[in-house]
Amino acid sequence: MATMDEPGTAGGVDVMDRELEKLLNEEQLEDGDHERFSHYVPKDKILESALTGKPVRALCGKKWTPGRDPEKFPVCPTCKAVYEKMRDA
Repeated sequence: MATMDEPGTAGGVDVMDRELEKLLNEEQLEDGDHERFSHYVPKDKILESALTGKPVRALCGKKWTPGRDPEKFPVCPTCKAVYEKMRDA
């Protein structure tokens, strides 16, 4: 029997990460109004980006290096929809 301490058995978080990766890979990315919104990104990825300078990928698929105050922009409707879909799953 697997325990929560064993690698690969983290449960819900691992499943959500795999589902998010699948959604992002299937998503057709288009140019659009991404720059007008603040986007949802896992907190650990924001911290990693701040430390390494590596770009992050938002739930909507936008990839960029964060550097502006997200409080100044409305939330991306696509990110919000993906987040709500993940919460309901």
